[in-house]
Amino acid sequence: MNRRHPTLLTAFTLTAAAALTLSACGSDDSASGDNDKIAGADTGSSTPSAAPAETGAQQTDRPKIELPSDLSYTFEWPKTGDKEKDAVLADTKESIKAVDLAITNQDALDEAYLYYYEGEAAAGTQEFIQNYVDQKAGITGKYRFYAPEVAVDKYGTASFTYCEDQGKAYVKYLKTNKVRKTEVTEKSYVIYHTSLKKNSEGVWEIQKITSQSGSPKCQP
Repeated sequence: MNRRHPTLLTAFTLTAAAALTLSACGSDDSASGDNDKIAGADTGSSTPSAAPAETGAQQTDRPKIELPSDLSYTFEWPKTGDKEKDAVLADTKESIKAVDLAITNQDALDEAYLYYYEGEAAAGTQEFIQNYVDQKAGITGKYRFYAPEVAVDKYGTASFTYCEDQGKAYVKYLKTNKVRKTEVTEKSYVIYHTSLKKNSEGVWEIQKITSQSGSPKCQP
């Protein structure tokens, strides 16, 4: 099972319980200063994440997510017209960015991602983030998410499957500012399966998450 983001160390693996590993790596390139750009990345200003209007939680309750300008996201997740399904989509977008914020902050207990993750998913994500902290590594580049499939039941639980294109996303070592660029292979395309539950504040929290790199469903 693979988690988001490119490989930090080729020899590194996480436990199965975490359900979070890093995808395959390629060759290394260097970025020696802040003026170096990542190929394919959007380098404009990063807009702080606002609370999704379609969710039930109060806007003031939601964590503020401000990410570096060398990270960009494309979510090809059109609204469904169903209030609850659209809330799942919106909260999942925020949860993805919140994990990236924790990596940026080098804080495996960052409050923003803990707002969206619970139980098994929170424990696995904490371990995943801690790896970046231990290796003094961050992330940079461009992420694309697509092919969403969401189902919500009357008991306040949901399942959500989606794909991610990691082809233009890279690890950046913070001490040296070195970027580990990777070539695009079939493993750059990852499918995710999540289970969510709506909490008392109206937030769709991720309870479980699994993934598989190289999924035929996600190939271009």
